[in-house]
Amino acid sequence: MGIEQDSQDLTRVGPGTVMGEFMRQYWIPCIMSSELTPDGAPMRLPIMGEKLIAFRDTSGKVGIIDQKCPHRCASMFLARNEENGLRCVYHGWKFDAEGKCVDMPSVPEGETLKDKIRAKAYKTAERNGLIWVYMGQNQDNPPPLPCIEVTLLPEEELSISMVYRDCNWLQALEGDIDTAHFGFLHAGTLEPDEMDDTHPMYATVVNRMPKYEVADTEWGTSYGAYRPLPQGGIYWRTANFMFPFWTQNPAGKFPTHVHARAWVPIDDDRMMFINVYWKEALNPLNRRGDPKLKDGTVLDQGYKIVNNYQPNGTGWYDRWRLVEVEENDWMIDREAQASGVNYTGLMNIHLQDHAITESMGPITDHASEHLTTADLMIARTRRRVLRAARAYAETGAPPPGTQDPEVFLKSRAGYFVADEGVAWQDAYAENITSVIRPAADIVAVPAE
Repeated sequence: MGIEQDSQDLTRVGPGTVMGEFMRQYWIPCIMSSELTPDGAPMRLPIMGEKLIAFRDTSGKVGIIDQKCPHRCASMFLARNEENGLRCVYHGWKFDAEGKCVDMPSVPEGETLKDKIRAKAYKTAERNGLIWVYMGQNQDNPPPLPCIEVTLLPEEELSISMVYRDCNWLQALEGDIDTAHFGFLHAGTLEPDEMDDTHPMYATVVNRMPKYEVADTEWGTSYGAYRPLPQGGIYWRTANFMFPFWTQNPAGKFPTHVHARAWVPIDDDRMMFINVYWKEALNPLNRRGDPKLKDGTVLDQGYKIVNNYQPNGTGWYDRWRLVEVEENDWMIDREAQASGVNYTGLMNIHLQDHAITESMGPITDHASEHLTTADLMIARTRRRVLRAARAYAETGAPPPGTQDPEVFLKSRAGYFVADEGVAWQDAYAENITSVIRPAADIVAVPAE
């Protein structure tokens, strides 16, 4: 198949598409638990090219149903959330969280139509601060929730955030598995002679041309980017793609870097970034710490990790939007950029990634790209995802991880130093034996 067909199959996520049907075989995180309250206002939820309505009923159960009432297609966003169900305000038809019609007060008594009518509803699950939806056809037999380690931890031990992006899910995700950009987009202002060799960014700045090794894994794909250190040893940054849209980045110490990021499609042109961290992994002792120079200067231009949100609204695309958008040029500071105070002029690490991926347009024109050896992880991941998605479409081959959700527990990302001559996967195997496992005693509960 040609590049145009490959691009179509990778990026389109609506019902009936190759990637859309593939992703629907997985549980998809979509809402923070705190966003829905019992008997609270229904919420518009666009996801995977479908427009749905989410609500929490009187007893606390979450329902995710089609926005169209099965009667006359009025929007269930306008419905009353009352007594364990949504009641359409047009004619009073009421549906529970599973889509069952429980009341039809506008229809004469004696008719049995109520027992035959259902709203399209998807299976939901709630775990540790996140609400998940399963959109596959077999709603009676969904797979287990994935055993992604950080999502198994109690909510009070987690930092969870979401960010809306105006771009396709794939180009946003690929920014997280591209380690070569770090030395420019995030650390372009830094110079090696300004930094102490103990600084966590030192190796990245000393050598902005890392070499790569990439591999297919049980959970998806992995890379090891390596640089020799002036004082000896090899500095490795290893990271993962996990099916169907998860990543683990290398920006933390390998033993404690318990985190995962989901790049959830809203539709072909929009996505929601879900960032889940073990709070202990965010401790400066376990991350890069304050980016100080030799003279003790703390760098605060472009090294903050913060999201500046607009107020959440009720529209289809009004959740978790940043203040910095294309219409205001992502609030780029050209003076800071020109003076060298900030390489990009974008004042925040997350915003730098955000602006770059949105600037590519809604969907990257893959035919115009010129990939190099620095893009091996991106090329390998595209191939791995395409093969798995097409295998499911053509033969029904089980999507990786849906039948063995514990496979995701084998993945860990972060940085470490290994002796020269030690192969990447040997160094990974050695380091993985001594990582901290905060979820080791937690048993994952299957979705009901």
